[in-house]
Amino acid sequence: MTGTTIAPTATPEAGLGARERARAYFLSDTRRCLQTALGILWLLDGLLQLQPFMYSAGFPAVLRANAAGQAGWLHASLIWGANLAQGHLTLFDTAFATIQVLIGLSLLYRPTVRLAILVSCGWAVVVWWFGEAFGMLLMTMAAPLTGAPGAVILYALIGLVVWPGQRPGGLLGVHGTRLAWAALWLLMAALWLMAPSSSPNSFTQAFDAAPSGMSWLSTVQYWAADATRGAGIPLALLLAAVSAVIAIAVYLNWKPKLFLTVSVVLNLAYWVLGQGFGGLFTGQGTDPNAGPLFILLALALYWLIPYPGDARADVVNSAAPANAQ
Repeated sequence: MTGTTIAPTATPEAGLGARERARAYFLSDTRRCLQTALGILWLLDGLLQLQPFMYSAGFPAVLRANAAGQAGWLHASLIWGANLAQGHLTLFDTAFATIQVLIGLSLLYRPTVRLAILVSCGWAVVVWWFGEAFGMLLMTMAAPLTGAPGAVILYALIGLVVWPGQRPGGLLGVHGTRLAWAALWLLMAALWLMAPSSSPNSFTQAFDAAPSGMSWLSTVQYWAADATRGAGIPLALLLAAVSAVIAIAVYLNWKPKLFLTVSVVLNLAYWVLGQGFGGLFTGQGTDPNAGPLFILLALALYWLIPYPGDARADVVNSAAPANAQ
């Protein structure tokens, strides 16, 4: 009897070159593109945590500085965390970096995406508390221009939106994602009306205090500071109104692509001028700040347009392979 050879089942990546295989694995559909971008940002955060500054007394000092003026319970917890880190700096800082690198790698590896998102949500709360003091929201010092409400909480939110599966909007769903977006931008609108953002020279002061690390960036920030001198109140009122319109328009699905585009442009400006790329070029930045996260969240919302009910709504999701993560 002649034996029969059974050919192995072909995979979608079989016969593809390295570039095509990588594209199929990391960029197979919109959800996977967003997961990959989120993983890269987590990896970047982990690598930034390995900078020499993070192993010096300067890092606990930065953590301790967030405690100034905070409510008693938060002040005490922040001082406790800073002292704990300073007492075992090498151990804690290496652990922080390792956790963030592992979250990033796990987001890039399809089988562990769900676990990575769950861990990232828990870790984001820890960092938002001890590293960002809840974005300074509790002491009315938070400003959209400088990264409020804090970058790390946006990591968790985006993770929920890109949760693997066929449901648009991940764990939050379409309505939940739009609601979260609206809440964020209405918060930003309110923050523009607070004292840190609505004094005559608030923009000038923010641009002067922004991190840089590059001569051309310092020059651009200087120009922006000079151009906005004395104009802080009308600019804050304008941006408060624009932020509220962005929140409501996207939530109501009224010209959402236009207002998501406006949000991306605004956050690019905030990221460059007010956040100085998160201090990435100073040797002291721990993350790229909120600008890129707001942009990634806007792209996630853009992906959900048109919404379920429209004949075109499921095109993006149905295009994903059955095993897409």
